[in-house]
Amino acid sequence: MPPRMVSDQESAPERSTDHPRVTWRWARSIVLAVMLFLVVRTFVVEAFKIPTSSMEGTLLVGDYLLVNKAVYGPAVPFTSLKLPAWREPSRGEVVVFHPPHDPENNYVKRVVGVPGDTLEMKEKTLFVNGREMQEDYVRHIDRSGDATHTNMRWQRNHLLAESAPTGGFSGSRYGRPVSGEGASSFEDRSRSGYRPSRDNWGPILVPEGSYFVLGDNRDNSEDSRYWGFVNRGSIRGQPWRLYFSFDSSDQRAGNGLRAIRWERVGQPVR
Repeated sequence: MPPRMVSDQESAPERSTDHPRVTWRWARSIVLAVMLFLVVRTFVVEAFKIPTSSMEGTLLVGDYLLVNKAVYGPAVPFTSLKLPAWREPSRGEVVVFHPPHDPENNYVKRVVGVPGDTLEMKEKTLFVNGREMQEDYVRHIDRSGDATHTNMRWQRNHLLAESAPTGGFSGSRYGRPVSGEGASSFEDRSRSGYRPSRDNWGPILVPEGSYFVLGDNRDNSEDSRYWGFVNRGSIRGQPWRLYFSFDSSDQRAGNGLRAIRWERVGQPVR
């Protein structure tokens, strides 16, 4: 007996019953993928782009970063809560944060001062707790001078009393009595006499719950020198790796591929 032929009309109802099942499986997979993406982006890793040259020497304009948000404790959306942090930001680490004067945007700088630190800069050289820092990552490009900045006057309320001629810092806040041999009370000195500049300022004390950040391109960076300390709750994460880098100024022969900095892709951020 010859095999029975099945017409398209007979098989159509069976195929039609499979369509809703296949559609549901696809929709469920897409929803789960989106949910997983949102969880990872919110609590683990997020991508950021470098828009300015303030970290040049370490990060370039057009670098795209993967940022570890879990390390410092990610924020829970639509609440004021944060998940537990693995650890606190350390001196020398590059961080992504919301600055106090522009809380809607993300900035990338390097932490140079943690709570309780004494900071001072003398002729471009940074001193932390009285010790000169060796900052191999810093870039200096401006030799034109060092004018004072009125928007650095916020530092007056955090100035420290100078120590005796033997050196070292007293560790007390400006304008308050200072204990210790040979220390000056500073009561006879007016805060209005403080004239900070880009390359010369301090010594100042980093308060609890705050951090002091600077750009590696030190002569061309707006940072904590000008707009103040970064609150701990405003630090979003630590850059981990570069996943892409594009030099928009390099469009040789109209070939965009040549503008990709292939040698930077996959590099860690230090």
